Amino acid sequence: MIELGTVFEWPVGVRLVLALALGFLVGLERESARTDNRRLVFGGVRTFPIVSLLGFACAWLHQLDVNWILPVGLLSILVLGAVSYAGKLREGRLGATSEVAALLTFLVGAMTLLTDIRLATALGVINTILLSEKATLETFVERVDKVEFLATLRFLLVTFIIYPVLPNTEFTAYHLNPAHIWQMVILVSSIGFVGYFLVKKFGPRAGLWLSGLLGGIVSSTAVSVAMGRMVQHQPGRAVEALQAALLAGSMMYLRVLVLIGLFNFALAEALAWRLAALGLLGLLLAASTSGRKLETALSEERPTPVHNPFELRPALIFAVLFVALTVLTDVAKAHFGHAGICSLAGLSGLVDVDPFILSLVQHPVATSPLIRQVILVALLSNTVMKGVYFGVLAQPVRRGTLLRYLLWAAAHLPLLV
Repeated sequence: MIELGTVFEWPVGVRLVLALALGFLVGLERESARTDNRRLVFGGVRTFPIVSLLGFACAWLHQLDVNWILPVGLLSILVLGAVSYAGKLREGRLGATSEVAALLTFLVGAMTLLTDIRLATALGVINTILLSEKATLETFVERVDKVEFLATLRFLLVTFIIYPVLPNTEFTAYHLNPAHIWQMVILVSSIGFVGYFLVKKFGPRAGLWLSGLLGGIVSSTAVSVAMGRMVQHQPGRAVEALQAALLAGSMMYLRVLVLIGLFNFALAEALAWRLAALGLLGLLLAASTSGRKLETALSEERPTPVHNPFELRPALIFAVLFVALTVLTDVAKAHFGHAGICSLAGLSGLVDVDPFILSLVQHPVATSPLIRQVILVALLSNTVMKGVYFGVLAQPVRRGTLLRYLLWAAAHLPLLV
């Protein structure tokens, strides 16, 4: 087996043929582009193979200790490209794609001799693909939503820039680990990030019920409030909105179970059937609603439950909440015992249960009946509050909302044993 990073010891003749082929590949693409646009471009089916061979020859001489030849060869291609670009500017044309491609082709030709042949091949093929897919890439850019693009950059910042520099060491008597805390932020943000795009892609096509299911991946509380506000503007859709809110609440149990399982599989096993039963009950309660068929309202205007895929401020707030609840949980357990932690669980359910639950799963005795009960209390509190939020906003279905959410909340009680 060949290990990763091993350089293939292929004959020089084979490497020369590869340099010629990769240059020809780029040249063929540039030649077709010149034919289609009927404009003069830098090089074609002959120029680019020659540029690649020039790179190969410079690399050969470099191996013979002619150390200056590679920089001079690259500089020569750079000068030719600058002359070509100046000619374009005189004609009122912009863009230096062909000139930059020529520089890369020179380097690829040199790399076929000096480096792993796979890397040179990859660069040559990618170069050709980027040149040939101009129309596709431009269409993609036109369709990119600026808000989503910035959100993606923030997500990459949180995941690949901030996380690697955080110390992986425990601090204070509460064993707070910055890297571990940020893992929680990345995990929850990832679920919400993916959920947003699922809602955007499938929600409008399948109606409010699918928006509720997918929106629950992001935040079932946010979906409940958004649906309640929608009813205030469109009272005729109150039943559909209630169904979507119930479906979003059902997804909360699945989301919580997945989050727990990623960090404490034993605890997830202990809670699996309980959370599954509560999620299934939410689906049945949603199915018990009646009213207009969802298909009749698909063309009506409706707000999207989740407006922004990723923001830095919610991520930072989650981190602060996670730290605060971790500390408060230890303090409550030390000074107030079971009653103190349950009270804290009830309070955490008023807004968002994820930070509280994730702070619990790190506890040394996280599989104990106490921790299971506390998690169920937090979910019970959050379910009640979602019913209150939606019921206050959605006056036409207030009675049905309160009955269903109270039944749902009551179902938590026997599971606390």
